[in-house]
Amino acid sequence: MRLIGFDPGLRTTGWGVIEVSGSRLRHVANGLVTSDGDASTATRLTQLYDGLAAILEEQRPAVAAVEETFVNANATTTLKLGLARGVVLLAPARAGLEVAEYSANAIKKAVVGVGHAEKAQIQMMVKRLLPGVAFAGPDAADALAVAICHAHHSQSRVAWGNATVMAGRAP
Repeated sequence: MRLIGFDPGLRTTGWGVIEVSGSRLRHVANGLVTSDGDASTATRLTQLYDGLAAILEEQRPAVAAVEETFVNANATTTLKLGLARGVVLLAPARAGLEVAEYSANAIKKAVVGVGHAEKAQIQMMVKRLLPGVAFAGPDAADALAVAICHAHHSQSRVAWGNATVMAGRAP
């Protein structure tokens, strides 16, 4: 199964595509979608949507996963991140994909094993899980971590579903 992870941002949104086959993960592609910081918010959101739509068309993932927004002390920054995240949720949904959402702590736990890992630890583990990967930037590395998180969670759901069926109960 091919899946795409997104790390939303109005200035830069990272994306990463992996292939999942059983417990094997393979890096396919990663990159960044940027918007013009001098443009209006509406124009920047349009640039973001158009960039994401093009990537989804090119990469053809089966499912998408998005990092949830965290609230920080600056309300304006949080609002802009929320607007960008809305577009990041919209683009794959409009393409007909199932869209999963994960908190930053859930992503860190799935990739590193602890919920308060540093960016360097996350990048190191992504490189171990996807040998030979070269990141287009830190946001792309984070997006690959989101994709890996979803792969792990999906495998767990399948395993639990199979265990329920094997025990004689429908999932």
